[in-house]
Amino acid sequence: MSREGIAMSTDTEEGLQSPDPEAVKRHRALFRAVRRRKNPPLRRTDITVTDDAAVKRAVKAASLGNAMEWFDFGIYSYLAVTIGHVFFPSGNDTVQLISSFATFAVSFLVRPIGGMVFGPMGDKIGRKKVLAMTMILMAVGTFAIGLIPSYATIGFWAPVLLILFRLVQGFSTGGEYGGASTFIAEYAPDKRRGYFGSFLEFGTLAGYVGAAGLVTILTSVLGSDGMESWGWRVPFLVAGPIGLVGLYLRLKLDETPAFQKLADESAHKATEAASTVETTAKGDLAKIFRDYWPTLVLCICLVGAYNITDYMLLSYMPTYLSDEMGYSEAHGLLILIATMIVLMCIISQVGKLSDHFGRKPLLMAGMLGFFVTSIPSFLLVKNGALWAVSLGMLMLGLSLVCLLGTMSAALPALFPTQVRYGSLSVGYNLSASIFGGTTPLVVTALISWTGTDMMPAYYAMAAALVGVIAVACMKETAQKPLAGSPPSVETQEEAAEMVESQAPAPRF
Repeated sequence: MSREGIAMSTDTEEGLQSPDPEAVKRHRALFRAVRRRKNPPLRRTDITVTDDAAVKRAVKAASLGNAMEWFDFGIYSYLAVTIGHVFFPSGNDTVQLISSFATFAVSFLVRPIGGMVFGPMGDKIGRKKVLAMTMILMAVGTFAIGLIPSYATIGFWAPVLLILFRLVQGFSTGGEYGGASTFIAEYAPDKRRGYFGSFLEFGTLAGYVGAAGLVTILTSVLGSDGMESWGWRVPFLVAGPIGLVGLYLRLKLDETPAFQKLADESAHKATEAASTVETTAKGDLAKIFRDYWPTLVLCICLVGAYNITDYMLLSYMPTYLSDEMGYSEAHGLLILIATMIVLMCIISQVGKLSDHFGRKPLLMAGMLGFFVTSIPSFLLVKNGALWAVSLGMLMLGLSLVCLLGTMSAALPALFPTQVRYGSLSVGYNLSASIFGGTTPLVVTALISWTGTDMMPAYYAMAAALVGVIAVACMKETAQKPLAGSPPSVETQEEAAEMVESQAPAPRF
């Protein structure tokens, strides 16, 4: 066979097509060398053996920090009606509510900018430093909102300052989820990434429960007049010391093993395959959009469906119960708190199920759950009886927990290590900006325009349908190494077995 023929056959194999069988027979050694070059056998030094105590510290710090971020962010959702009265001129209640939710949505407009700044930065200087920055910014932005004078005191400047500090919150949140989920995913062993990742959303629920619980207690003690006078400030002012606690926890952590291996020059000596990963330019936004745009589109669709359903239940539902159903604000929040506590009790088990059965089955169950149960759930909520409202909320919550317990492990696995933080931050926050933060505003406006209070159900169904298509298109990543990172296992014995399983069988 000519040299050109061999080159053509080799190129064909590189293109993932079957090489010429006759060429393979005549040049077995050559093709075997090509295969080994493309898929070099693992060495023991290529495999990360996780430290169980370090993994738990990382999960705890990322989850607690995330809980504090979402405590700060959730406060605004649960005080939307009160904030509408304090910061916007008196008049139509619906207009005030829409103005308040528009300010809620404003913070989401800058989240993609925050993702584009913090994400590539996290791929360049490390996950830990950027997560500390986001913690500081969120605490400062939230604390400052608690100090703003009301519209009655300074007029036009009150909503202007509110929007300014909401933008600070949104900018910091742009680097939070992508960083925290990347942090846990890169620390966790491959076979338990779903379980450990679920604690990130446990932190989200805990933050929301803390925010809703504090608002409920204050509302019950102070009443509507007391809350509008000064009580609304208390939850925002609590954010200052909470932010310091979160910052302390995050600064105590080491950088993730995957990022350390990526940054460590000695890792270039491992294998040629590893070197290819580690010499790739990191944090390049243009590269992310140019080379990973199909995965970015998939990420945006997944996150869009997930965020619409998430914010529908966790942020908008208390307002729906008080504004559309006539419940008191405290009553609606208590029902939501009970629902979220149930989800917190089972979310880690959902993470375990995603490790065992795969990410796709759990995500598909959640999306189909929203598509099938949204109308029955809202009909139950419209019934008005406590049992019916609680059951309707729980039905939505069980669908949501399938997404909550799985997404934080599924999304980081979409992108390779060298661009993971940046790609996930950009994709997640573009989607959250377009779909998530606008959910309360869009649903409130749709109800006002159409006159039907079933619009939340229809909106959730449309989102779930997009989610079903996106899940069908994604690859299964459970129990597999993260792209661009070596395998991660829990014990030395597991690493030895993995190396041994790749050793060629002896010939006699």
